[in-house]
This record gives sequence, structure tokens and C-alpha cells, in this order.
Amino acid sequence: MTYTTLISPAELLEHLYHPDWLILDCRFSLDDPHAGYAQYLQGHIPGALHADLEQHLSGTAIPGITGRHPLPPADAFAHTLAQWGIDERVQVVAYDDWNGVFAARLWWMLRWMGHAAVAVMDGGWPHWVQAGYPTRPGAEQRTPRTFTAQTVAHLHVTTPELLVLHTTPDVCVVDARSPERYRGEYEDRDPVAGHIPGAINRFFGDNVGSDGCFLPPTQLREQWQQVLGDAPTGAVIHYCGSGVSAAHNALAMAHAGLDMGRIYIGSWSEWCADATRPVATTLAPPATGADPAV
Repeated sequence: MTYTTLISPAELLEHLYHPDWLILDCRFSLDDPHAGYAQYLQGHIPGALHADLEQHLSGTAIPGITGRHPLPPADAFAHTLAQWGIDERVQVVAYDDWNGVFAARLWWMLRWMGHAAVAVMDGGWPHWVQAGYPTRPGAEQRTPRTFTAQTVAHLHVTTPELLVLHTTPDVCVVDARSPERYRGEYEDRDPVAGHIPGAINRFFGDNVGSDGCFLPPTQLREQWQQVLGDAPTGAVIHYCGSGVSAAHNALAMAHAGLDMGRIYIGSWSEWCADATRPVATTLAPPATGADPAV
């Protein structure tokens, strides 16, 4: 069986030592970029390698031009995947400790590279530990394999494309940030507050329940259909602060059996870097919800 959206800790346990399975620990902290790897060294799922948001899952950010977490060059990321021991036979499982936010970025990037056999462990590291499943400290190694990239270019859009598309009636732009950041009430990561004109808001945190696991597919489908209205799911373009939590919304839609749409990787951090691009704000009653500002 191939897992392409989510996998439970119990299901992963059954394949823990399979040579054609690879586990990637994506724990990361925006406030302390070294914390994720330190936590990995302290303890992780046996066999897991560490996938760092800034070292492995992002290219070089150029202030004023790119977003905070641009994509790495496709050939460079393909090399990383090969060094991790991924080829067409490998089932990849990613996890983190923040509701799957960083793991979803890896999930989407592998889909972008044409590798569909990738899933996020539902509930992440906290649920693995709570279940009493095995862990071990230290760094892991894996024999490299040959990874052949088949990039799927239509899965993401660029800023010039979005400048045209965001005003197109049959395109639905979805902002994954918290309602407060979407409305422009505050902004603690980027120099400008607000959102892309015409975008609607679906906070990525609403994809999970109080237990940190994704909501059931039927419930997610109902919620997303309410958010999107008559807009076709294939016309959705997700964005967030820097192209990370947008992937969480894409994963939620895929888990719900919907077209996952596309992602604007530059996201708000790239959009607002140019003062000539339009910005919208929305006054509304306060809403709650924690946002890691990614």
C-alpha cells in the first residue's frame, strides 16, 4: 500500500525497519533555527534522518526579492533526496511536533519533484512518544540512491503569475495565516500587514483537532467546500507567510479527497516586499488562533 497524504503512528510502526521506507524528522523552530536538529539528536524515530526547513527545504532568500523560504533549485533538492536514499521505490514519511506544518512542506516538495509516495505522520512526534513507540538518540545515516526528478511545475505559481491570477474570477486565492494576520491587525514577521486583494482566509490550524491530528476527511471536505463556495478546487492557490503553512492547507484538501490546488511559495513575505503590489486589510471582530507566522 502506498501512503500519499497521512499515515498513523501505528501504521508507520508496522514498517519501521523496511529498507524501502524512509522517515524524515522535520522538527523546526522559527525562533531558534538550531532547535529542531538539537531535538532530533536528543531523540527521534529509529532510522529517521533530519530534514531542516532552512538547510534542506529552502533556497537562499534574497531580501526584498524572494520570500523568506523560497524553493531550492530543483537539481539541488533532487541531490538532497538522493543523498537521503530516496528513489522511485521508497515510501517517505515525514513528521514534526507542530501539527504537521513543517512536514507538510516536505510532503508538498516531494510531490513537486514527482514523488507521490510521501505521507505526513498524523499527530507527529507527540503522538509517537505518547504511544510508547521506540525512539533513539544521535544522528542516522542511509545509503544514497539515485533520485530521478520529474518536477510538476503547475503545482506552484510565481509572483508575476499571481499578479494576473489574483483578479481572475475563476481563481480562488486562500490565505493560510491566522485571521488577525490576514485582516492586517498585526504582522510580526514581515514589514507590511494585510493580505493579497481578493484572497479569502482559511487558517491552517483549523485543519486539525484539539488532539493535534487532522480532522476526518468528510469533516474537512465539508469545511473546505464551505470556505470555497462555488470555486472549483483545482483553481485554488494557497499562500501564507513564507510558503510553509500553505502546504498544510494543500495537504488537508488532498486528505479530504479534493484537488490540493497550487501554492504561491513566495507568499506574503515576497508579495509585500514590493510596495507597488496591492495590499488589502479587513476590519472584523477579533478571532482566536495561534499562528507560527510561517
